[in-house]
Amino acid sequence: MNIPNKLTVLRLIMVPVFFVSYLISLLPFSSSHVISAVMMFLCYLIAELSDLLDGKIARKYNLVTDLGKVMDPFADTLSHLTFFVCFMSRGIMPVWAFVIIMWREFAILFMRMLMMRAGKAMPANIWGKSKTVLYAVTSIFSIIYIVASAFIVPGSWNSVYETVLYVLFSLSAVASLLSFITYLVSVLKSGALSGMTR
Repeated sequence: MNIPNKLTVLRLIMVPVFFVSYLISLLPFSSSHVISAVMMFLCYLIAELSDLLDGKIARKYNLVTDLGKVMDPFADTLSHLTFFVCFMSRGIMPVWAFVIIMWREFAILFMRMLMMRAGKAMPANIWGKSKTVLYAVTSIFSIIYIVASAFIVPGSWNSVYETVLYVLFSLSAVASLLSFITYLVSVLKSGALSGMTR
């Protein structure tokens, strides 16, 4: 297994560790909230850095593999949905935004499998890149909120911050939906799936 794929595996390992870290915050001890916040931040940081590095290394040193083509988007979907489940459970992510993003992620995975079977690559689009940036920014702001909540006494700052998070999650859901529609239109226009039997 090459280095990019090992980094993807590291990201997959960080996902359940992040989830366990979140569960620690549910324990009825004040110290557990601080430990959980720090662990969540570190897990997210490692996961995002490994995601950034694996793609750059794979492209720079021509280490793109069939395993990596499948495992990397799977790791992306698993990590994002896990993060968002935790944020939704915490009450800082709207349920409707999560459902839209979840539907989009599973639909894109399905489309990607069909395209790979047809020997075609999924075309990139601006909404897909915007979605990725918004996912990252929203997740960082959410984790900062959780970390801050473990150290700072609740006050008026909570409602202001939660409003900001609501806007960010809403933008993420909209970008997610638009990226899916753009991908779908592009795939249908390409005719890549026309040869598949019903």
